[in-house]
This record gives sequence, C-alpha cells and structure tokens, in this order.
Amino acid sequence: MGACCSRDLDTDENVVADVAEEKKQEVVHEEDDFFIADFGARVRLHGASKYLSMYSQQGRKGINQDAMTVWEEFTGDKDTFFCGVFDGHGPYGHKVARYVRDNLPSKLSTAIKLPESNSFNYSEVGIDKDYSKEAGEDDSKEHIPSLSSWQAGFLRSFKEMDQELSLDASIDSFCSGSTAVTVVKQGNNLVIANLGDSRAILCTRDSRNQLIPVQLTVDMKPNLASEEERIRRCHGRVFALNEEPEVFRIWMPDEDCPGLAMARAFGDFCLKEYGLISVPEVSYRRITNRDEFVVMATDGIWDVLTNNDVIKIVASAKHRSMAAKMLVKHAVHAWRNRRPGSKVDDCAVVCLFLKNRTVLPRSLSEVSRVSANHTEFAENYSEVSRASVNCSEIATVPQKHNKSAVVMIPGGVAEESSSLEERNRVNSSMKFSRFSNDLSRRTSVKNFQ
Repeated sequence: MGACCSRDLDTDENVVADVAEEKKQEVVHEEDDFFIADFGARVRLHGASKYLSMYSQQGRKGINQDAMTVWEEFTGDKDTFFCGVFDGHGPYGHKVARYVRDNLPSKLSTAIKLPESNSFNYSEVGIDKDYSKEAGEDDSKEHIPSLSSWQAGFLRSFKEMDQELSLDASIDSFCSGSTAVTVVKQGNNLVIANLGDSRAILCTRDSRNQLIPVQLTVDMKPNLASEEERIRRCHGRVFALNEEPEVFRIWMPDEDCPGLAMARAFGDFCLKEYGLISVPEVSYRRITNRDEFVVMATDGIWDVLTNNDVIKIVASAKHRSMAAKMLVKHAVHAWRNRRPGSKVDDCAVVCLFLKNRTVLPRSLSEVSRVSANHTEFAENYSEVSRASVNCSEIATVPQKHNKSAVVMIPGGVAEESSSLEERNRVNSSMKFSRFSNDLSRRTSVKNFQ
C-alpha cells in the first residue's frame, strides 16, 4: 500500500480534476435515472437532476451501510421533495438502512394523504403537539396549511416503520439499526425529521451576503441532557470507555453491550426497553431568498469536515450535479490526510438546491483556491468532533471491565477534545455476535409500543 504517495497525489487540485474528468466520462443520462412510485413521485437512489446532487461511497470498514433516496413530486405535488439519508450500524445495518430507505417515504406519503393523519394521537409517542422551532423563527403555522399533517405524518410513519422492522423475520434488527435524517421541501417550506447522528445543514447568506451554515438538526447523542435523562429513567446506562472518553454510548442495565453511540435509531431492539427510541425530532423552517441549498449527510462527512467546510465545497462546485461527489471526495481526502492510520468511513450525501441558478459559478482554478491544500479546513478542524473519528457506532468494553476506566457523564453535552491521539479500537465483532445470538435465544423481539 503506497501510503507515501498519498500526500503528493491526493491534493485538492486533483480532487477537483478527478471529479471533472469523471463528469466527462459519464454516459448515463442522470435526468432519466429514476423510477415511478406512489402518487407518481419520481424516485432516485443516486445521480442528479435540476435541483439535486447525490453520491455515496463505500469506506474501508466493510460493506457500505449508508443509503439515500430522493422522491421528486412527493405525494404527487410538483414542488415537493422528500430527501433522506440513512446510516446503518451493527452486523446487518446495511439491510436495515436499505429497508428504511425503500419503505419510509411510501409510509409518509400515504400518511399525508390519509385524512385521519390530522387526528394523530401525539401522546402515543410521548411528545408535545407543537413543533420544535428555530430560535427567532415565526411560530405561526399559517405558512403551511398542512403543517400539523406533516408532523403527524412523520411521527406516524416512523413509528410504523420501526414496528414493521421488528416483525420482519428476514432482517435481524435486534442488534442492528439505522439513523435517518429526512427533509421535505414543500414550496418555500422545509420540514425536517431527524433520528440519530446523521445531519442536515442549510447554506444561507448573512447580512454581508456571505455564505454561512445553519445546522437544521441536532446530533442525537446519548450524552445530550434530555436523551441521557430518558435513558437513565428506563434503566439504560450511558458512559464512555477510557480509551475513547468523548464517545458516550448506551449500554444494557446488566451487560456491557452493545455500546450504541446514538440515542435514537430504527431497529436496535435490544435497547428499546432501555431508553433508545425511534421518535424523530421534527422541526420547521421557512425558506427565504437568502437560502441557497440543503446538505444531508452521514457522519462519514461530519466526522472530518465542519459545517463551514461543507457549504464551501458544495458552493464551489462548477457543476451542481457533481457537488455531492466532490464533497465525498474531499471527505475521503480528509480522512486519509488527517487520519492515515484509521479506516475511512462510508459516506452518503444529498444536496438539495433551492434556486434555479448556481450558487457561486467559478472556474476550476477558483475552486482549487477555495481550500488549497485544505489549509483553511485544517484551521477549523478543531470544530469537528474527533471523538467519533476512527470509532464504531457499536462497541463493547473489554471482558475484564474496570469501573475506574469508565468516564461517567458529567451532565449535559460533553466538551469536544482539542486533540485525540489515535487509539487501538476494541475488536467487538466476535463478542457482539455471541451476545446477539445469546440474547436472541433468550428474548424474542417485542412490538415497539
């Protein structure tokens, strides 16, 4: 393996050049690369269209467990899009992610079309009926006449999705699961539903007309105060291992398994009685003329690039159809350049552009100058959570568990470390498999009530 060549060849200029060359060689007409689904929606699993750019790349950890989809003319409405990115984890995480990708949008569109969606019982999922909103955002619901229907539809479809997954014998989701970050654009409105630690951000302009990122979702980590409280109330445990002190995980009450690094997910039924939930955080944002595009991506992107890095890369793409691929290539370069000893994670990106025109039309040389040699990215790298770099979503503690080697939650969100040395990871696959098989014999998957 020619590690000595990576720094010479993997420059930003070559990233841009490689993407441009691949663009020239493409023979597939991406505008035609879709199929028709419920209510006439056009479904894409990859590629690009007028307002979209999608791309996924397998990492170095095994099969690609990321999945994504976009439904244009969602629910049969011309100016409505459904976008979703899903990050699987566990032995069968790839199957869970694809299962959710293929079924969740259909459930949501059906829920929206059903009149009884408006009478959804919010108390069933234990949340307030009101949306969580951006600070300072107009809290009136008159922007979208069917705003309550969207919220009810998301809650209903996520609940049904998890229930269906628990009953499907073809997928072992007892110790495997998936995140989901989804965005519906209806006219000038965005409705966002988030489950897990994938992320959605908005690129907008400030008062000086400079591009700035706005994070639309919160990474649902177990050490968030509200998440920690729920997990502990359900007798689950939350702590970080000594070898990765910033990565907080959920553990079963009496066993040091499975060590899930997120507080909400589809599947993972071994933890559903102990605080893990599949209820999404639903929020709303009104699109203004300052807003440019939305980026949804799995943590393979966010672990090595900041929100600001991401909008700069996407905005600098000469062809918006190649924006997602360019972002993934930059992320892969960042993994190799900054963490040469770690395995590159899977990456999946969906870019949804909100305007007809391109954001910043630039030549390839100008694109290269945006982040030449990643110097600006390196300066901002302290903003990225290094805790999750080179770590798995699921882990187990060493067999001889030393309580003094466990970092307990201090309350609230853990502070990011300014530096985290590369550490040898615990190889948990064999122990996890034995744990899964043992629990499967003792416990049947229960319906998620």
